[in-house]
Amino acid sequence: MFTSVTADLTGANQFSDSIRIIGPFSLSISGTFVATVTVQRSQDNVNWLDVDTFTAVTETVGNEAVLYYYRAGIKTGEYTSGTATVSLYGSYVPSTKGAR
Repeated sequence: MFTSVTADLTGANQFSDSIRIIGPFSLSISGTFVATVTVQRSQDNVNWLDVDTFTAVTETVGNEAVLYYYRAGIKTGEYTSGTATVSLYGSYVPSTKGAR
């Protein structure tokens, strides 16, 4: 299944919603901003680890071998001005927990 999330980030300590990704994915960062955008991943959607950072408009792709939650945002102290629009696109496997 396909999943995506987009967020307009206009300040510090703002993140997109998280999405579950496995396999190929892409990241788009657009807008006019002075900030550091951090991409994070998590196994439990609670404890986040930084994966990469970006300070300019970016289009990039990746491949995740294991199912993780991903999000992108601006951490405290890493925003100066503008709007960074972040979009994550990827594939995921729906949870079968509780399915019969």
